[in-house]
Amino acid sequence: MNGHLGLIHAILPATVDVRVSIPEDHPSTKNLGSERTGSGTIVDPEGYILTVNYVVTGASSITVTVTDGEQYVGEIVAQDLDSGLALLKIPARGLPFLKPAAESPVLGQATLIVASSGNTERKVSGGYVTSLEPYDGHWEYMLDQTVRVTAVNPGYGGGTLANFRAELIGVVSLNLGDVGKFSLAIPIEYYLRHEQGFKQRRLTTHRPWLGFYPQLFAGHIVVGGVVPGGPADRCGLKEGDIILDVEKAEIRSRRQLYQELWKKQPGEPISLRILRNDASIELNVIGGDRRDRYGR
Repeated sequence: MNGHLGLIHAILPATVDVRVSIPEDHPSTKNLGSERTGSGTIVDPEGYILTVNYVVTGASSITVTVTDGEQYVGEIVAQDLDSGLALLKIPARGLPFLKPAAESPVLGQATLIVASSGNTERKVSGGYVTSLEPYDGHWEYMLDQTVRVTAVNPGYGGGTLANFRAELIGVVSLNLGDVGKFSLAIPIEYYLRHEQGFKQRRLTTHRPWLGFYPQLFAGHIVVGGVVPGGPADRCGLKEGDIILDVEKAEIRSRRQLYQELWKKQPGEPISLRILRNDASIELNVIGGDRRDRYGR
């Protein structure tokens, strides 16, 4: 790593620390807490910062600290609940920033993670790209492509994943702990495809939200829990239910479950066939909009 000090110093000025306060009554505090700390990357000299959405969801105040110690009040410009990215803005201009990578990452490519570990403190970790495979999470979340690397995230979520040309290739989101796949980043392509929508606050979601936590068990999708008062709860879905069909399509994986659910739009009915206590039950749920519950 000592041989790459110039590279690290090219990246560091574009990284920030993000401190967020959330009202105690916001629905996200149960799982994420009311005081959160994250990392971010300046992606535009006009003060635009890219981070992960779970750090800023429900924020009542955001403090952004750049590497020279200057602090700014941050505002949420856009939250993309589909990709898990959020765009912030601070009242500053002429800031150092990272350009997006000119080429998509490839397997075996060398990378750096730079993340905040305190107001002006940054930590660095180096590794290689080991996977670009999709990802599905138990909170109704799925990415068609990710960047998974051998580097361990050295700081707070939302950190910078850069190539050795000091270009941004992703935003570090999750710690996986899998052998050879320690960190997962959201590819910068998700931001680039909708950059103007981010900056103009025009992002919308077309995915219905049910408010449940599907888990894979013994080749079946089992409901691990439901969000109180959410669409799944209101329709009668219960923890322990096994989801057999969605709109008459047999379900055997979480990815398949999401693909079938997301053929519908928020507000449309979705038919489910579940197994409960050895009995097959038909349920209809009206898909909601996650923004109505978790919007800022």
